[in-house]
Formats: sequence, structure tokens, C-alpha cells
Amino acid sequence: MAVTLSEAAARHVSRYIARRGKGVGVRLGVKTTGCSGLAYKLEYADEIAPEDHVFEDHGVKVLIDPKSLPYIDGTELDFVREGLNEGFKFHNPREKDRCGCGESFRV
Repeated sequence: MAVTLSEAAARHVSRYIARRGKGVGVRLGVKTTGCSGLAYKLEYADEIAPEDHVFEDHGVKVLIDPKSLPYIDGTELDFVREGLNEGFKFHNPREKDRCGCGESFRV
């Protein structure tokens, strides 16, 4: 499997990297936190680490550390606008439950 980006997410990441003037892609991972146990983390990456799993979708590189990959393999990262709010949404087929506040999830 792989981690993919929607066209909207790829456009947003590409624009941000261009404005920033540097970067090789976006780094996705998970951290232990919240009431359900895991939370997504997302940051722009300036370099690819030797241990990173690298996926490319719509011309954008997605970097995943080996410890996070089992939790987010198969996930699609989307970028959505809902009214005045906009942001990334994770569509993870491995997610079994999500806490009420939406901050964390369980696989």
C-alpha cells in the first residue's frame, strides 16, 4: 500500500513549499497522545532521512518514518475548506475509533 494525497492537498503543499522557498515534501507521522492514544503529526520536510519511506503523489513527496507507517499505511491526506475553516483531513482505513474532540485516534 501507500500514503496518498488528494489533488487539493498536493496543490496546497506545492504552493506552500514554493512560498517557503525550500522543502522536499511533507512528513507525516503519528505520536502518542490524547484520549484515544495516537495523533497525526504533519510538517514540511527540508530533507529526506535515510530511514524514511518515500511516496510520491501528484508530484509531491510524502515522507513517513518506519515506526509510523504501520498506523497510517493506506491513508489519504486531503485538504478541505469548510466555510471559513480550512485544513488537512486524514482518511485512514486503519482507524477504528476517534475521540470526541477529534484530536486523537485508535487503530
